[in-house]
Amino acid sequence: MSHTNTTHFGDDNMAAKSPALAHADAQYGVSRWGDGLITILDNGHIGLLHPNRPDDVPTDLMSVIENLDARGIAAPILLRVSDFISWRIEQINEAFRDAISELDYRGTYQGVFPVKVNQQAQVIERIVAEGRQYDFGLEVGSKAELLIALSHDTGSKAALICNGVKDEEFICLALMSQRLGFNTFIVLESPRELDLVLRVSREMDIRPQLGIRIKLTHEVSGNWSASSGDRSTFGMTIAQVMDVIDQLRTEEFLDCLVLQHSHLGSQVPNIIEIRMAAQEACRFFVELRKEGAPLSFLDLGGGLGIDYTGEHRATENSTNYTLSEYSVNIVETVKYAMDKADMAHPIIITESGRACVAQSSMLLFNILEATHFDSAQPVEAEDGDHTVLQSMLAIEAYLTAERVHECWNDLVFYRNEMRALLKSGQASLRETAKAERVHLYLMNRIKALLAENDSMNEEMAEAMKQAADIYHGNFSLFQSLPDVWAIDQIHPIAPLHRLDEKPTRHAVLSDITCDSDGKIDNFVLGKGLSKTLPVHELKEDEDYYLGVFFVGAYQETLGDLHNLFGDTNVVTIELRTDGSFELMHEQEGDTISEVLSYVEYDPRQMVDAFKKTVENAVKTGRIPATERRQMISAFKDSINGYTYFEQ
Repeated sequence: MSHTNTTHFGDDNMAAKSPALAHADAQYGVSRWGDGLITILDNGHIGLLHPNRPDDVPTDLMSVIENLDARGIAAPILLRVSDFISWRIEQINEAFRDAISELDYRGTYQGVFPVKVNQQAQVIERIVAEGRQYDFGLEVGSKAELLIALSHDTGSKAALICNGVKDEEFICLALMSQRLGFNTFIVLESPRELDLVLRVSREMDIRPQLGIRIKLTHEVSGNWSASSGDRSTFGMTIAQVMDVIDQLRTEEFLDCLVLQHSHLGSQVPNIIEIRMAAQEACRFFVELRKEGAPLSFLDLGGGLGIDYTGEHRATENSTNYTLSEYSVNIVETVKYAMDKADMAHPIIITESGRACVAQSSMLLFNILEATHFDSAQPVEAEDGDHTVLQSMLAIEAYLTAERVHECWNDLVFYRNEMRALLKSGQASLRETAKAERVHLYLMNRIKALLAENDSMNEEMAEAMKQAADIYHGNFSLFQSLPDVWAIDQIHPIAPLHRLDEKPTRHAVLSDITCDSDGKIDNFVLGKGLSKTLPVHELKEDEDYYLGVFFVGAYQETLGDLHNLFGDTNVVTIELRTDGSFELMHEQEGDTISEVLSYVEYDPRQMVDAFKKTVENAVKTGRIPATERRQMISAFKDSINGYTYFEQ
């Protein structure tokens, strides 16, 4: 099963690279989390690799940015690589095919993509096109998502799983699709839905393909543990399941119940938990068959995780299993349960949305400016310096690697003393400002000493975090990376260039919004998680770009309009063998006008209102008439412009 195993192209590539590039790879952990998709190029740039064509020339991400910028597509940019979607669809399906063959499983596998994970048209179209050869279907949880599915030709065998709360219109659409040839399953989420489904089915004279969603008692770990276990939102308890079975039998619809849905969880980190949940689902499946339900499809829902950190262990943002292990464990568990019960092997369905699309998208943005909490500029002692200031200046004389912690303690003490003296009127603002400059200079010296020695105690590590730079990025965390803010989701982040240079700064990232929560202060590095990111000194004549990787799952849909920053520019590309790319699709980011309309403003009325304001200013003599056109033109240009920082 070699083609289902994770191949780390970067590991082999790095062995032949220069010491500087090898150090950068070890520092940022690119080979660990890159999964054969992301690598560091000889020029110090981040490159994209085609996972099925390892001999291709890698695609330079900085060249992509420069090419797009020349076309008028500016950062921030959400970049989708359609090849990565195709690769993941292939990987998942081939992994299950291999497991089925290896274990002599006498059923088949049919995956579905949950549309909620990424509803964007370009993504769904690519998944449907690539998945058709595998009878790969879609899962929907609303009428809007159902309409998306019905507008695509998924093939007659591909499953269309209808989950979520359903009204009469939803059920009518689902039944209509069944008549049109879609392989549609209406999954009962609660006993209440059954009466409505039966009534509409009789009215339309259609025998539905029904599924039943059962709550598993096993609760998995991870960020989404609440989606499993007794307290999960959707699905029925054991008692409710039996009520539905009895009603279906009474209403003579039990023969329509052909699918069991049991959601294992989302981003499940531990393979043992997946196996245990699958075992419980199989017990329900066997018992329902004994009750007379002709079940032939076992939908095990989501759970397949992405290793965002490259740690390969059971943590919230990593997994302790490969795709091959996942598929073998699922197939083996189902086979064992069915063989033990002497029952036919069902068609296995999984809803691996995150695993399909997370790695296909990345957010590329430039840094606008940096806030430093240290300075390389020395401060000279002067006659008449305050005694506390003199004590601060004296620290440099005994600042050594051996006494660095002592010096830091002294520095903090004396700075606090000077601030207290200012508040009590015993020190002037000028004296205190000089003390602050001394603090910045000595912090620079302390950082340099600590950089030469990786070992520092917890107190000093926290101090260095507090003294880290703030790099202000041209993006909105709330719009493009909402899970980072909401649930501390971790995505790999790295500079897109200058990786042949040693980074001399450590920073946290701040977005462009006016919100203290708009920051990233947890990063994936080669040695594990870090509260700061190694970065390079900014150059006045050169933009500095960072990339946030593996953002294809949920981030586009969940984003909000904090400070009215809208969607970024979105570009979909395909990789060419020579390292260039083909621009498949471009979606311009929201204009200010569009964003304003989302919150109930009429941009035309706003322009008219501004014109009146300008005209009144002309009438009262506040501005000359010659400035009227310029001001109105500036207002119109802004209202039709990009919501993000423009050069």
